[in-house]
Amino acid sequence: MTVPVLPSFWVVIPAAGVGSRMRADRPKQYLSLAGKTIIEHTLDCFLGHPGLLGLVVSLAVQDPYWPQLGCAADPRIQRADGGAERADSVLSGLRHASTLGARDDDWVLVHDAARPNLSRDDLDKLLVDLADDPVGGLLAVAAHDTLKRAGADGRVQETVDRSVIWQAFTPQMFRLGALRNALAGALGAGVAITDEASALEWAGHRPALVQGRADNLKVTRPEDLQWLEQRWRS
Repeated sequence: MTVPVLPSFWVVIPAAGVGSRMRADRPKQYLSLAGKTIIEHTLDCFLGHPGLLGLVVSLAVQDPYWPQLGCAADPRIQRADGGAERADSVLSGLRHASTLGARDDDWVLVHDAARPNLSRDDLDKLLVDLADDPVGGLLAVAAHDTLKRAGADGRVQETVDRSVIWQAFTPQMFRLGALRNALAGALGAGVAITDEASALEWAGHRPALVQGRADNLKVTRPEDLQWLEQRWRS
């Protein structure tokens, strides 16, 4: 049996958001989960991987929490200034990675700071499936529930065909140069960019969807954190 060769990669973690929906006293990535902060668990998903070339975390300029973490002194992790929106933070991280030696044709994985339950199997599946892809792509999960389109009055307008709907997760994996140019172009054109794939789509590309696990959860609300705490205890 042939063992697949995993490509090397850089990682950019946008972590300049405040996470207002968590109703906490600090950004959600710094909330405690199983003895460590959420962002520490997120970083651990990549730090033990042999293909990692470098990792850039894009943080708020005046972030007072990051320097208190032990991982802030890890030489494999470099800090970049985050921006007002996710796309600004990712672009800053990409540009900083280039100053560290990353090349335009290197793969870069962008992952949410508050998505700490990424499995190694999913990470490796993404790397294997996209290693030779001309565009790149993202982990995602096909929709399982019935989907409704709402009208302005809050009532059902129609039922959406769920067979063509996927929920976008991270990591999202693209060539550094292509992603940087797509983000810069979309931001310059005033286009709303909600994830990295949408920037590539704006630039005329069709990213690949790689089926991942549904428990690759992004902590957005208090119940998400409670769910992860319960799952990790079991």
